[in-house]
Amino acid sequence: MRRPLPAALALIIILAAVAGACSQAAPPAPPPAPDVKLDPASLQAFAPLPDAVPAAQGRASDDLITLGRMLYYEPRLSKSQKISCNTCHDLSKYGVDGESTSDGHKGQKGTRNSPTVYNAAAHFVQFWDGRAPDVEAQAKGPVLNPVEMAMPAESKVVAVLTSMPEYVELFKKAFPGEAKPVTYNNMATAIGAFERKLMTPSRWDALLKGDTSVLTAEEKLGFQTFVDSGCATCHNGALLGGGSYQRIGLAKAFPRASDAGRMNVTKADADRAVFKVPSLRNVEKTGPYFHDGGTASLEQAIKEMGEYQLGKGLTDQQVKQIADYLKVLTGKIDPEYIKPPVLPKSTATTPKPDEG
Repeated sequence: MRRPLPAALALIIILAAVAGACSQAAPPAPPPAPDVKLDPASLQAFAPLPDAVPAAQGRASDDLITLGRMLYYEPRLSKSQKISCNTCHDLSKYGVDGESTSDGHKGQKGTRNSPTVYNAAAHFVQFWDGRAPDVEAQAKGPVLNPVEMAMPAESKVVAVLTSMPEYVELFKKAFPGEAKPVTYNNMATAIGAFERKLMTPSRWDALLKGDTSVLTAEEKLGFQTFVDSGCATCHNGALLGGGSYQRIGLAKAFPRASDAGRMNVTKADADRAVFKVPSLRNVEKTGPYFHDGGTASLEQAIKEMGEYQLGKGLTDQQVKQIADYLKVLTGKIDPEYIKPPVLPKSTATTPKPDEG
């Protein structure tokens, strides 16, 4: 009769068998990415983010920024008193709402994707079609747009603000010396002053300032693929975009090109389907993508840009490499700067919400 194995020996045999089975089932680890030495010439096309974008009028006082922050979060600047700048450009979500197109007054949908407000002050123009020169001019548009915040007139906005003594006092501090500081233009100036400091530096800025150790080998390889594929032709500078116009579907007709783009502004047929090149800062966090928000994932957006803008069929490996690099551009949000403020309470003279 066979004698039983000692318990300890039996356990060793079982563990060895399990380990052998696991080692056979586990796929081999992928080889590490080769270490890429970044070409200084390639880096010259880029620049670090500024700490803030100076206002053309030189206005950037603490009082002005404080007022601008409050107005950015103020839903009473909309007809229904439910929609603020932050509704579509949520500062806690990298300045977007995650929707293809945003909900406006009475649930109406806009026709274009709401882009992030972070770093937007450094763009050379505002809106997808460039119809506003700066963030101050941009801030005036949605408030009076019947599809967005739907206020019927500038005078109605001023009536809301002057109905609350706290706002009257804040406008006086922010615009000293003005006989009537509560104006529609000053509202936009204050919002713009707040937005001009919504900058999100990332590891990419550290690299541009000389610290080459902040990127992994995979991320460096991704940058090289980004450059070699031709992406940097349009996506360069401090914002990796935001500094030029380009026709969507440059190499091959884009399948969603019904929007006339900048042609709506210039009336020139040469500007049909031309849009501002978007910044790639925080692009990992700001989908869905393109002017219509019609592309859900970052990887799909990279594929589509390769095909329609560059005329290249990027491989899955190239797409992953580029995505690895683009994630380096996800920056830091200052939680104190964007902390929602306490807003003044409505008074008996504050206009009531209007859902009509």
